Amino acid sequence: MNYWLMKSEPDAWSWEQQKAKGKAGEEWSGIRNYQARNFMREMKLGDQVFFYHSNKGLEVVGIAEVCALSAPDSTTDDERWDCVHIRALADMPKPVSLKDVKANAKLEEMSLVKSFRLSVQPVLASEWKEVCRMGGIDPKTLKPV
Repeated sequence: MNYWLMKSEPDAWSWEQQKAKGKAGEEWSGIRNYQARNFMREMKLGDQVFFYHSNKGLEVVGIAEVCALSAPDSTTDDERWDCVHIRALADMPKPVSLKDVKANAKLEEMSLVKSFRLSVQPVLASEWKEVCRMGGIDPKTLKPV
């Protein structure tokens, strides 16, 4: 399994809206950055995703999973753009702020710190475990600890 972080402005698409989509999930559309698109093309079914509120909040608020592989983005006729579908799995018991991520020496090389503007980012397994620990969730069961 691979791990990822996907950013959404909560006033455009919030974690609450994502959860409301249930098992069907939602298309992660509108990405117009080649590197972010390429990361989505690498995603596999079941890969887990930190759902990050950008602009307002600046924090990891939940965990989702990839539930449909990369396919053409339905919001454009431009064949260059693809997207995956994700579905919500668990709330982050304690949202993990960007400030806290930056303050944690174990996360100093995390893409969220190094490539802050990129809306879809890979997350190393060690980073995944550390952010889960900080958020009060077991990375294996996705249950609060």
